Amino acid sequence: MKTIKRRSFLTNVAITSALGAVVLPSEAKSKKKTFIHHVYFWLKNPSSEADRSKLIEGLTALSKVPTIRFHHIGLPASTNRSVIERSYSVSWMLFFDNLAEEEIYQTHPIHLKFIADYSHLWEKVTVFDSEEV
Repeated sequence: MKTIKRRSFLTNVAITSALGAVVLPSEAKSKKKTFIHHVYFWLKNPSSEADRSKLIEGLTALSKVPTIRFHHIGLPASTNRSVIERSYSVSWMLFFDNLAEEEIYQTHPIHLKFIADYSHLWEKVTVFDSEEV
């Protein structure tokens, strides 16, 4: 029977334990359900460059909420097919690690300040939320 030194034994136990705690990428993906929050704004004055710029300024400040993983501010693209909606003024797409992170965003002081400071600019907002399959 082979004798194992105490130090080698403890090192092997530590390595084995650490490897057991490692999550493989495919397992991590299955546990993490990305949450997308996509907002479309229709301005009260859709032809006003100043109002659109002001809203974009507000969205840029709003992007500082720490639970946001990625954000995109967009304008209607020049594409033109029957299935494409182009009547909105500005879109705001956010990626979160999960629904809980998005819920933190909803009540975050930066988000509440954004609504208070900029809601006078829009007449309509439509939101599409989705979770990763």
